[in-house]
Amino acid sequence: MAELDTSETGSDTGLRPGLRQRHLSMIAIGGVIGAGLFVGSGKTVHDVGPGVLLSYALAGLVVVLVMRMLGEMSAASPETGSFSAYADRAIGRWAGFSVGWLYAAFWILVLPVEAVAGALTINRWVGWDDSKQWIWALALMTALTVANVLSVRNYGEFEFWFASIKVVAITLFLAVGVLAVAGLIPGLRAPGTSNLLGHGGLFPHGPLAVLGAVPVVAFSFIGAEIATIAAGESQDPANAVRKAVNSVVWRVLVFYVGSLAIVVTLLPWDDASVKESPYVAVMKLYDAGSAATIMDVIVLTAVLSCLNSSLYTASRMLFSLSERGDAPKFLSRLNGAGSPRNAVLAATVVGFAAVACSYKWKDGVFSFLIESTGGIALLIWLVIAVSQLRMRKTFERDGVLLPVRMWGYPHLTVAAIAGIVVLYLGFGLERATRPKFLLTTAIAVVVVAWGLARDACARRRAAQTTAG
Repeated sequence: MAELDTSETGSDTGLRPGLRQRHLSMIAIGGVIGAGLFVGSGKTVHDVGPGVLLSYALAGLVVVLVMRMLGEMSAASPETGSFSAYADRAIGRWAGFSVGWLYAAFWILVLPVEAVAGALTINRWVGWDDSKQWIWALALMTALTVANVLSVRNYGEFEFWFASIKVVAITLFLAVGVLAVAGLIPGLRAPGTSNLLGHGGLFPHGPLAVLGAVPVVAFSFIGAEIATIAAGESQDPANAVRKAVNSVVWRVLVFYVGSLAIVVTLLPWDDASVKESPYVAVMKLYDAGSAATIMDVIVLTAVLSCLNSSLYTASRMLFSLSERGDAPKFLSRLNGAGSPRNAVLAATVVGFAAVACSYKWKDGVFSFLIESTGGIALLIWLVIAVSQLRMRKTFERDGVLLPVRMWGYPHLTVAAIAGIVVLYLGFGLERATRPKFLLTTAIAVVVVAWGLARDACARRRAAQTTAG
């Protein structure tokens, strides 16, 4: 069997292996813990009821399968472009081009959203009026841009500490929550099943609400795949990918399903405080007078982590696209530290512009950004599954050793593809998410059409060259 030697170099593209194993471990663990869990999950709980646990479990199952498929490809052939590079090889240039640009655009559009979210928190602490929050947003983006331009090690260090804080916070929440559910906290009575069954039952809005929430929940899981992109800049990519993939099951079960199970057990799902911020509401049960401040610190950490990862991920995807001739060549130039400086700066241009626009058209700008990225996670997962279905045959034909293997191939891969398609169509059937579905679909169609047109032009030029 042939085995790819990736032990000494993080990438064959010129990027330096500046990430250590501890960086990769925390990037993998922290990748699924964002502000969406601490704050955004409250609205989903309020819209679905206790049955939201099933929504998260179903979305988590898809994530686990997709990460296993991506892990198989990444461990066998680590590349900074990750699934975009694999789509290029397995499906066609148009597919790698399309999914690469969609993914890069997703994280570029997330940049200003996270920057302004962090600015709102800081603004509240210092007591400035809302008209000055853009100053903090620009400051946060500038600081992390400088760090990412200097070297990949800076990204790894920032993410290590950001993720560590998030993991400690959610672990403490789980520990205290289990004690509260068991009735072991003085002054706090064990709730039993009263909150789970006493407010309309597990499915107060019906089973369809559970299924309709799965695509929305799926959006909060995007980021799990960042570890496979970062592995390309580590000293032992195959081992890093294997550990990241193997840990995804317990990350989903513990951080999402576990913590939300505590929320809906301790509090009625229809309580207004749950919709506003479920984790703050639970902490107030323990008479934590500073609950809001504690959660502000955690949310700010999650926001900065997402901002840091957004910048890193967008720049590496732009770099990979440039390396493959699908983006301007200047984006693949490296500075002395082996960092794609131009790609980092290009990614921040849109972020800075959106922050500037938000100063005048705050609601309009961010509504568009959020709506336009709604279903991209599902489209990316679909491409990953189709790529793995085809690349496994190539690996087996070439005798490549697979450190990570997809379970039940090809049957489970085909089932995952069918499930993702159903979820995406369900995304369009649900009235609340239909605008996101339509906008995301329209953007995806334009990008794919662009990619197909480029391929057709390239084939025509090649035919003309051959004929000449």
